[in-house]
Amino acid sequence: MTTSTARRADLRNVAIVAHVDHGKTTIVDAMLQQTNAFSAHGEVEERVMDSGDLEREKGITILAKNTTVFYDGPSAHGETITINVIDTPGHADFGGEVERGLSMVDGVVLLVDASEGPLPQTRFVLRKALEAKLPVILVVNKVDRPDARIEEVVGESMDLLLGLASDIAEDEPDLDLDAVLDVPVVYASGRAGRASLEQPENGALPEGEDLEPLFRTIIERIPAPSYDPEGVLQAHVTNLDASPFLGRLALLRIFNGTLKKGQTVAWARADGQLKNVRISELLATKGLERVPAESAGPGEIVAVAGIEDITIGETLTDPEDPRPLPRITVDDPAISMTIGINTSPLAGRVKGAKVTARQVKDRLDKELIGNVSIKVLPTERPDAWEVQGRGELALAILVEQMRREGFELTAGKPQVVTRTVDGKVHEPYEHMTIDVPEEYLGAVTQLMAARKGRMEGMSNHGTGWVRMEFRVPSRGLIGFRTRFLTETRGAGIASSYADGYEPWAGEIEYRTNGSLVADRAGAVTPFAMINLQERGTFFVEPTSEVYEGMIVGENARADDMDVNITKEKKLTNMRSSTADSFENLTPPKKLTLEESLEFAREDECVEVTPEAIRIRKVILDANERLKANRARARA
Repeated sequence: MTTSTARRADLRNVAIVAHVDHGKTTIVDAMLQQTNAFSAHGEVEERVMDSGDLEREKGITILAKNTTVFYDGPSAHGETITINVIDTPGHADFGGEVERGLSMVDGVVLLVDASEGPLPQTRFVLRKALEAKLPVILVVNKVDRPDARIEEVVGESMDLLLGLASDIAEDEPDLDLDAVLDVPVVYASGRAGRASLEQPENGALPEGEDLEPLFRTIIERIPAPSYDPEGVLQAHVTNLDASPFLGRLALLRIFNGTLKKGQTVAWARADGQLKNVRISELLATKGLERVPAESAGPGEIVAVAGIEDITIGETLTDPEDPRPLPRITVDDPAISMTIGINTSPLAGRVKGAKVTARQVKDRLDKELIGNVSIKVLPTERPDAWEVQGRGELALAILVEQMRREGFELTAGKPQVVTRTVDGKVHEPYEHMTIDVPEEYLGAVTQLMAARKGRMEGMSNHGTGWVRMEFRVPSRGLIGFRTRFLTETRGAGIASSYADGYEPWAGEIEYRTNGSLVADRAGAVTPFAMINLQERGTFFVEPTSEVYEGMIVGENARADDMDVNITKEKKLTNMRSSTADSFENLTPPKKLTLEESLEFAREDECVEVTPEAIRIRKVILDANERLKANRARARA
């Protein structure tokens, strides 16, 4: 990029980064409300930035989104300062979104919970920010929590900052450690919409009546965008969106030059080609809405229409003197899953469902355009593809979105993506932090040991909770969450981030119980379920349709068992004094998509349709399955 010589004093670009559920989206809500971004009569819901159905249901941010705040308070000195705020996901599985968000900004606001303190995702996003040499503002959020420990959390955050800066300084000797550690601290309560620069008492609200101290710190500590007044147009595509009227929209940050509606620009494509295109529409962000604009200058984040095939990481530049910017780089995927068409006997039963290989492939190709952190690779079969992503949750979210769009799929068990180093197989590892009540310490330690986890630290804050840190193979965390929540009665909190590769850790036992497998097609009968319920737990209800090879429940023993769950009671003309008592039938266990993917073994897969989620054997025929198992045992 050319040497910068000027700054846009009326503009700030900042990303809000944090661990899951530390209050990013809530504090963005408060910033929007206090700058009157919503119309006076508008209906405002909570967490307006979490716009997707899945985001609202799960309570997490999945996609990085931007909004614009127009601040004209005391710290603006009579002017209006535009603050572009990027709300990034807090889950490591969506790390590609974080990396993309950081490429648009000049600084980050790091949010840390006043009770939980810095957690794995805090470390992940903070490392990315320091590697990009972005200044950091620390916001201790939720200071009004009854179990807040503000001073200790600030200390832990500074220790984390120092540790990360020392790590990065080994690779980049020119890193200014003093500047990195000169971090302003703001104490806030996002829900109350209040902030202060003075540390409040634990559990008390900040002194300030509003978020003015946070706005002042952003304006003073986040540098204004710099640019070269003589430089040619350089605009980086960082996100994609779609409009029903304008087609594909490219969100981009302008680094140099001016972009105008109707202008002809050079489009520097990923394959190195240059193509002249016309900007048919230019849109600026105002609050949560996009409004038409005539032109945009350096440092601004805008959306453009008129370029149908543009993708993330490409550049719009000057046709006379093209200077493309470097592409956005993201970490490699660690987990893979095979996704193919639905091959079960019940395929195509849902009216209007998308069932063909071409439809599934087109949808996966479409996902590649907007999601920088996944890869789609061909397999031996023409109707199945290997999809690689950051983690189990990211792949499960993709399958769930496709299910809601009307697709029928078969999803295989998640596997790890391995590497070969010096002739040895290496697998990805993760650093895991677990917070549990003291009474579950033994159960969690035993669970992690079975999954090849090594404990690297344990601390007790004296609140009745213990924090443990483990280094564990990513493979060991497949299916971990359900078992963990069961063992801790839903009270435990677990989170992790990618932590390099190590040699293959050996065999890991995921599930100690076998499956109950239907041995014929038909409808489930209450009579059969009553007779079989001592054998294990059911996943199906009476009258549900099943087929041979479909898994109808979990066996109480370690091996699989073929069962006839469609057996009907033979009727006679004799009256029975011991009629069936259906009140004794235990209700079935309803598995979600994530739980189904975790439950499946290597020889099982998950059938996903818009109306149902079923687990089945890959080989449906019992005799063929027996032959395959013997062949595997011999091998």
